[in-house]
Amino acid sequence: MVTTVDPAEIAKFEAMAAEWWDAEGKFKPLHMLNPCRLDYITRQIAAEYGRDLTTPLPFAGLRLVDIGCGGGLLSEPMARLGAEVVGVDAAAGNIPVAKIHAEQSGLSIDYRHTTAEALAEAGERFDVVLNMEVVEHVADPLAYLTACQRLLKPGGLMICSTLNRNPKSFLVAIVGAEHIMRWLPKGTHDWNKFITPDELFTLLQQAGLDPVDRKGFQFNPISWSWRISERDLSVNYVTSSVKPD
Repeated sequence: MVTTVDPAEIAKFEAMAAEWWDAEGKFKPLHMLNPCRLDYITRQIAAEYGRDLTTPLPFAGLRLVDIGCGGGLLSEPMARLGAEVVGVDAAAGNIPVAKIHAEQSGLSIDYRHTTAEALAEAGERFDVVLNMEVVEHVADPLAYLTACQRLLKPGGLMICSTLNRNPKSFLVAIVGAEHIMRWLPKGTHDWNKFITPDELFTLLQQAGLDPVDRKGFQFNPISWSWRISERDLSVNYVTSSVKPD
């Protein structure tokens, strides 16, 4: 089977697997970003499927796949909101960590060591695909996004976040996060694999999806917090796209 998995990228995350739930460890940036990501994700799903986020289990009846689930930082909140969650990761070491934490949290999540391509080949279909901070790590972004499109039911929603490619993102994501702040091990990201918003929209369209939204995730070094930005997509950003009926 053709796969877009990059073994060198997987090895990086295998080495950090045990630290997923350490909010002060190597994944501190994701823990800091997570509330902002969840705000965007939940609002987009609610808008697409007409759900009321103030009700218990607003995502009940929706089947969702979290690709590149890691330790389950997004899978668990989605399960708590009532979605049927499948969490997949190409790094085998992440799956036991995610499974144990879900069990300890009393959550039922179907975690699998597999890929988007393998799920698509198996005929799996979902209402929602979460594709967060993955596309910049794959060997072939278009082939990968096409596999993600195949995973969606007609009318389904994919939320995809990644990193912009420009001088600012190099300074912030590579120099700042890896070398100065040491939030991430050196070499976690390859700036050359970052994707601009326009490039990602084009790739999504080529994969058979209709892009409908994009926003920035903006870090405020004074308040030490993230917020969703309508205009600033210069470093971290997120997109929503829909599979035509």
